[in-house]
Amino acid sequence: MRLLIAMLFLAAVPEDLVSRFDKWLSSNLGRPYVWGATGQRSYDCSGFVWRMLTDNGILIKRTTARKLYMITQPLERGEKPEFGSLVFFDDLKHVGIVRDAHTFFHAQTGTGTTHSPFAPFWRQKIVGFHKLPIGAR
Repeated sequence: MRLLIAMLFLAAVPEDLVSRFDKWLSSNLGRPYVWGATGQRSYDCSGFVWRMLTDNGILIKRTTARKLYMITQPLERGEKPEFGSLVFFDDLKHVGIVRDAHTFFHAQTGTGTTHSPFAPFWRQKIVGFHKLPIGAR
């Protein structure tokens, strides 16, 4: 049953979504971190996620990392995060976008928008992984 649900979820994702996200993320790296900013010149963590979704046709209300956690679905038990999954950190004060099993994109204080490893510093702060709100399109 779980496999069927996963297949139905994946079937609803446009084929080009991963490539559009990847292109968007690559073109928005290196922007400065500014609390409350939603782009195009600067971002905070939730503004970075919101802008990526909005610019790619997934319309959700601009919100904080904590509220984004509450309105999105967690990954199913045993389901591994993949490109585009949301990753939440630090008591739900930070959010990023999974690139692969080892890295993620995010807007970080002092660094700006960047591609970081799930090094021990970040790994110990992970609260959970959630699915993208694809159905909000």
